[in-house]
Amino acid sequence: MGLERVFADEPAFVPYVAAGDPTYEESLEYVEALERGGADVIELGLPFSEPIAEGSTIQEAVVRSLEGGMTPDRYFEFVGDLDVDVPLVCMTYYNLIAQYTHPETGETGPRAFARRASEVGIEGFVVVDLPAEEAGPLREACDEFGQDLVFIIAPTTKGERLKRMREHVSGYVYVQARLGVTGARDDVSDQTEQSLARVDDWAVPKAVGFGIKTGEHAERIVAAGADGVIVGSALVDIVADGADPDVDQPFPETVQRLESKARELKEGALAGAERAAAERSD
Repeated sequence: MGLERVFADEPAFVPYVAAGDPTYEESLEYVEALERGGADVIELGLPFSEPIAEGSTIQEAVVRSLEGGMTPDRYFEFVGDLDVDVPLVCMTYYNLIAQYTHPETGETGPRAFARRASEVGIEGFVVVDLPAEEAGPLREACDEFGQDLVFIIAPTTKGERLKRMREHVSGYVYVQARLGVTGARDDVSDQTEQSLARVDDWAVPKAVGFGIKTGEHAERIVAAGADGVIVGSALVDIVADGADPDVDQPFPETVQRLESKARELKEGALAGAERAAAERSD
Protein backbone atom coordinates (compact mmCIF):
# COMPACT_ATOMS: atom_id res chain seq x y z
CA MET A 1 0.00 0.00 0.00
CA GLY A 2 3.01 2.30 0.28
CA LEU A 3 2.99 5.57 2.18
CA GLU A 4 -0.79 5.84 1.93
CA ARG A 5 -1.00 3.40 4.84
CA VAL A 6 0.12 5.99 7.40
CA PHE A 7 -2.88 8.19 6.59
CA ALA A 8 -5.41 5.36 6.82
CA ASP A 9 -6.53 5.62 10.45
CA GLU A 10 -5.76 9.19 11.55
CA PRO A 11 -4.22 12.43 10.26
CA ALA A 12 -0.48 12.09 9.71
CA PHE A 13 2.19 14.39 11.08
CA VAL A 14 5.04 14.66 8.57
CA PRO A 15 8.09 16.58 9.82
CA TYR A 16 11.02 17.71 7.68
CA VAL A 17 14.64 18.19 8.73
CA ALA A 18 17.86 18.32 6.74
CA ALA A 19 20.01 15.24 7.25
CA GLY A 20 23.30 16.11 8.93
CA ASP A 21 22.18 19.47 10.33
CA PRO A 22 24.23 20.66 12.13
CA THR A 23 26.33 17.47 12.51
CA TYR A 24 25.84 13.85 11.55
CA GLU A 25 25.62 12.59 15.13
CA GLU A 26 23.33 15.33 16.43
CA SER A 27 21.05 15.00 13.43
CA LEU A 28 20.55 11.28 14.09
CA GLU A 29 19.28 12.13 17.58
CA TYR A 30 17.04 14.87 16.24
CA VAL A 31 15.32 12.61 13.72
CA GLU A 32 14.77 9.94 16.36
CA ALA A 33 13.28 12.59 18.69
CA LEU A 34 10.73 13.47 16.01
CA GLU A 35 9.59 9.87 15.87
CA ARG A 36 9.21 9.75 19.66
CA GLY A 37 7.11 12.92 19.44
CA GLY A 38 4.63 11.33 17.06
CA ALA A 39 5.95 11.60 13.50
CA ASP A 40 4.16 9.25 11.11
CA VAL A 41 6.44 9.87 8.11
CA ILE A 42 9.70 11.82 8.13
CA GLU A 43 10.79 13.87 5.13
CA LEU A 44 14.56 13.81 5.34
CA GLY A 45 16.26 16.48 3.28
CA LEU A 46 19.24 15.60 1.09
CA PRO A 47 20.95 19.00 0.88
CA PHE A 48 21.54 20.65 -2.46
CA SER A 49 23.72 23.72 -2.89
CA GLU A 50 21.01 25.75 -4.66
CA PRO A 51 17.76 25.20 -2.71
CA ILE A 52 15.66 27.62 -4.74
CA ALA A 53 12.29 26.71 -3.19
CA GLU A 54 13.42 27.20 0.39
CA GLY A 55 13.19 30.15 2.72
CA SER A 56 16.14 31.37 4.76
CA THR A 57 15.55 28.94 7.63
CA ILE A 58 15.97 25.82 5.50
CA GLN A 59 18.64 27.41 3.30
CA GLU A 60 20.73 27.91 6.43
CA ALA A 61 20.09 24.30 7.47
CA VAL A 62 21.30 23.14 4.06
CA VAL A 63 24.48 25.19 4.46
CA ARG A 64 25.15 23.71 7.91
CA SER A 65 24.61 20.20 6.59
CA LEU A 66 26.85 20.68 3.57
CA GLU A 67 29.55 22.27 5.70
CA GLY A 68 29.31 19.23 7.96
CA GLY A 69 30.20 16.98 5.04
CA MET A 70 26.81 15.72 3.84
CA THR A 71 26.84 14.13 0.38
CA PRO A 72 24.43 11.70 -1.31
CA ASP A 73 26.48 8.67 -0.27
CA ARG A 74 26.85 10.02 3.26
CA TYR A 75 23.11 10.62 3.28
CA PHE A 76 22.42 6.98 2.53
CA GLU A 77 24.80 5.98 5.33
CA PHE A 78 22.90 8.35 7.61
CA VAL A 79 19.57 6.71 6.78
CA GLY A 80 21.10 3.31 7.45
CA ASP A 81 22.28 4.49 10.88
CA LEU A 82 18.88 5.81 11.97
CA ASP A 83 16.95 3.84 14.57
CA VAL A 84 13.37 4.66 13.56
CA ASP A 85 10.39 2.56 12.52
CA VAL A 86 8.40 5.18 10.61
CA PRO A 87 8.70 5.54 6.82
CA LEU A 88 11.34 7.89 5.45
CA VAL A 89 10.96 10.10 2.39
CA CYS A 90 13.93 11.70 0.65
CA MET A 91 13.31 15.36 -0.17
CA THR A 92 15.84 16.78 -2.59
CA TYR A 93 16.51 18.35 -6.01
CA TYR A 94 16.70 16.49 -9.30
CA ASN A 95 20.28 17.43 -10.14
CA LEU A 96 21.53 15.15 -7.36
CA ILE A 97 19.36 12.29 -8.60
CA ALA A 98 20.35 12.67 -12.26
CA GLN A 99 24.07 12.74 -11.46
CA TYR A 100 24.11 9.99 -8.82
CA THR A 101 26.27 6.92 -9.50
CA HIS A 102 25.55 3.72 -7.59
CA PRO A 103 28.75 2.69 -5.74
CA GLU A 104 28.43 -1.00 -6.64
CA THR A 105 26.68 -1.19 -10.01
CA GLY A 106 28.26 1.93 -11.55
CA GLU A 107 24.87 2.89 -12.99
CA THR A 108 24.06 6.61 -13.08
CA GLY A 109 20.77 8.46 -12.84
CA PRO A 110 17.29 8.01 -11.37
CA ARG A 111 17.34 4.20 -11.37
CA ALA A 112 20.70 4.13 -9.58
CA PHE A 113 19.47 6.63 -7.00
CA ALA A 114 16.20 4.79 -6.38
CA ARG A 115 18.05 1.48 -6.08
CA ARG A 116 20.46 2.86 -3.48
CA ALA A 117 17.60 4.51 -1.59
CA SER A 118 15.67 1.25 -1.50
CA GLU A 119 18.70 -0.53 -0.08
CA VAL A 120 18.61 1.67 3.04
CA GLY A 121 14.82 1.69 3.39
CA ILE A 122 13.71 5.00 1.85
CA GLU A 123 10.09 4.60 0.77
CA GLY A 124 9.53 7.69 -1.34
CA PHE A 125 10.75 10.94 -2.83
CA VAL A 126 9.75 14.58 -2.94
CA VAL A 127 11.76 16.22 -5.72
CA VAL A 128 11.21 19.94 -5.40
CA ASP A 129 12.24 21.00 -8.91
CA LEU A 130 11.10 17.98 -10.96
CA PRO A 131 8.36 18.92 -13.46
CA ALA A 132 5.70 16.25 -13.85
CA GLU A 133 6.37 16.30 -17.60
CA GLU A 134 9.91 15.03 -16.95
CA ALA A 135 9.13 12.60 -14.14
CA GLY A 136 8.89 9.44 -16.26
CA PRO A 137 12.34 7.96 -15.55
CA LEU A 138 12.08 8.46 -11.79
CA ARG A 139 8.47 7.21 -11.77
CA GLU A 140 9.61 4.03 -13.53
CA ALA A 141 12.43 3.56 -11.03
CA CYS A 142 10.03 4.06 -8.12
CA ASP A 143 7.71 1.44 -9.57
CA GLU A 144 10.60 -1.00 -9.93
CA PHE A 145 11.83 -0.57 -6.35
CA GLY A 146 8.48 -0.15 -4.63
CA GLN A 147 8.73 3.55 -3.79
CA ASP A 148 6.34 6.48 -3.92
CA LEU A 149 6.76 9.74 -5.82
CA VAL A 150 5.20 12.73 -4.09
CA PHE A 151 4.48 15.99 -5.91
CA ILE A 152 4.07 19.48 -4.48
CA ILE A 153 0.89 21.20 -5.68
CA ALA A 154 1.19 24.98 -5.50
CA PRO A 155 -1.84 27.30 -5.40
CA THR A 156 -1.01 28.24 -8.99
CA THR A 157 -0.64 24.68 -10.33
CA LYS A 158 -3.38 23.95 -12.87
CA GLY A 159 -4.24 22.62 -16.30
CA GLU A 160 -2.00 20.08 -18.00
CA ARG A 161 0.63 20.20 -15.25
CA LEU A 162 -1.94 19.31 -12.61
CA LYS A 163 -3.17 16.46 -14.79
CA ARG A 164 0.36 15.09 -15.25
CA MET A 165 1.02 15.23 -11.52
CA ARG A 166 -2.14 13.27 -10.90
CA GLU A 167 -0.92 10.59 -13.32
CA HIS A 168 2.48 10.22 -11.63
CA VAL A 169 1.80 10.86 -7.94
CA SER A 170 1.66 8.11 -5.32
CA GLY A 171 1.87 7.84 -1.53
CA TYR A 172 0.45 11.30 -0.85
CA VAL A 173 0.27 14.71 -2.46
CA TYR A 174 2.02 17.66 -0.80
CA VAL A 175 -0.44 20.54 -0.97
CA GLN A 176 1.31 23.89 -0.68
CA ALA A 177 -0.84 26.07 1.56
CA ARG A 178 0.42 29.40 0.23
CA LEU A 179 2.56 30.98 -2.46
CA GLY A 180 6.21 31.72 -1.82
CA VAL A 181 9.08 29.79 -0.23
CA THR A 182 9.05 27.60 2.83
CA GLY A 183 8.97 29.16 6.28
CA ALA A 184 6.98 29.16 9.52
CA ARG A 185 4.16 31.72 9.69
CA ASP A 186 1.99 33.13 12.44
CA ASP A 187 -1.27 32.42 10.61
CA VAL A 188 -2.88 29.77 8.43
CA SER A 189 -3.38 30.72 4.80
CA ASP A 190 -6.94 31.20 3.62
CA GLN A 191 -5.86 29.50 0.37
CA THR A 192 -5.74 26.12 2.13
CA GLU A 193 -9.32 25.05 1.51
CA GLN A 194 -9.14 26.19 -2.11
CA SER A 195 -5.91 24.25 -2.64
CA LEU A 196 -7.41 21.11 -1.11
CA ALA A 197 -10.56 21.44 -3.22
CA ARG A 198 -8.50 21.25 -6.42
CA VAL A 199 -7.24 17.76 -5.52
CA ASP A 200 -10.30 16.57 -3.64
CA ASP A 201 -11.02 13.73 -6.06
CA TRP A 202 -7.43 12.46 -6.20
CA ALA A 203 -7.03 8.93 -4.88
CA VAL A 204 -4.00 9.72 -2.67
CA PRO A 205 -4.02 11.36 0.79
CA LYS A 206 -3.56 15.15 0.93
CA ALA A 207 -0.92 16.56 3.28
CA VAL A 208 -0.67 20.33 3.65
CA GLY A 209 2.61 22.16 4.22
CA PHE A 210 4.24 25.62 4.05
CA GLY A 211 3.80 27.90 7.05
CA ILE A 212 2.53 25.50 9.74
CA LYS A 213 4.07 26.45 13.06
CA THR A 214 1.84 25.42 15.97
CA GLY A 215 -0.55 22.72 17.13
CA GLU A 216 -3.38 25.17 16.54
CA HIS A 217 -2.30 25.59 12.93
CA ALA A 218 -2.24 21.80 12.51
CA GLU A 219 -5.72 21.54 14.00
CA ARG A 220 -7.13 24.15 11.62
CA ILE A 221 -5.49 22.55 8.58
CA VAL A 222 -6.87 19.09 9.34
CA ALA A 223 -10.30 20.50 10.23
CA ALA A 224 -10.26 22.14 6.77
CA GLY A 225 -10.00 18.71 5.16
CA ALA A 226 -6.31 17.76 5.06
CA ASP A 227 -5.25 14.17 5.70
CA GLY A 228 -2.02 15.33 7.30
CA VAL A 229 0.33 18.23 7.96
CA ILE A 230 3.91 18.76 6.82
CA VAL A 231 6.13 20.92 9.05
CA GLY A 232 9.71 21.95 8.33
CA SER A 233 10.82 25.46 9.27
CA ALA A 234 9.30 25.44 12.76
CA LEU A 235 11.43 22.38 13.56
CA VAL A 236 14.54 23.56 11.74
CA ASP A 237 14.34 26.79 13.80
CA ILE A 238 14.81 24.65 16.92
CA VAL A 239 17.80 22.90 15.36
CA ALA A 240 19.23 26.31 14.42
CA ASP A 241 18.97 27.49 18.02
CA GLY A 242 20.98 24.48 19.12
CA ALA A 243 23.64 25.21 16.49
CA ASP A 244 23.90 28.92 17.32
CA PRO A 245 26.74 29.71 19.75
CA ASP A 246 24.91 32.89 20.77
CA VAL A 247 21.87 30.89 21.94
CA ASP A 248 22.23 29.05 25.23
CA GLN A 249 20.54 25.81 24.16
CA PRO A 250 22.47 22.65 25.08
CA PHE A 251 22.11 19.58 22.90
CA PRO A 252 19.77 17.69 25.29
CA GLU A 253 17.45 20.71 25.37
CA THR A 254 17.34 20.80 21.57
CA VAL A 255 16.36 17.14 21.50
CA GLN A 256 13.63 17.74 24.08
CA ARG A 257 12.27 20.80 22.28
CA LEU A 258 12.03 18.87 19.01
CA GLU A 259 10.20 16.00 20.66
CA SER A 260 7.82 18.40 22.43
CA LYS A 261 7.10 20.40 19.27
CA ALA A 262 6.46 17.20 17.34
CA ARG A 263 4.02 16.06 20.02
CA GLU A 264 2.24 19.44 19.93
CA LEU A 265 1.83 19.25 16.16
CA LYS A 266 0.64 15.64 16.16
CA GLU A 267 -1.88 16.36 18.92
CA GLY A 268 -3.08 19.39 16.95
CA ALA A 269 -3.66 17.23 13.88
CA LEU A 270 -5.63 14.72 15.95
CA ALA A 271 -7.71 17.54 17.45
CA GLY A 272 -8.46 18.76 13.94
CA ALA A 273 -9.82 15.35 12.98
CA GLU A 274 -12.04 15.33 16.07
CA ARG A 275 -13.28 18.82 15.25
CA ALA A 276 -14.08 17.85 11.66
CA ALA A 277 -15.97 14.76 12.85
CA ALA A 278 -17.98 16.81 15.33
CA GLU A 279 -18.88 19.36 12.65
CA ARG A 280 -20.04 16.59 10.30
CA SER A 281 -22.29 15.11 13.00
CA ASP A 282 -23.99 18.44 13.78
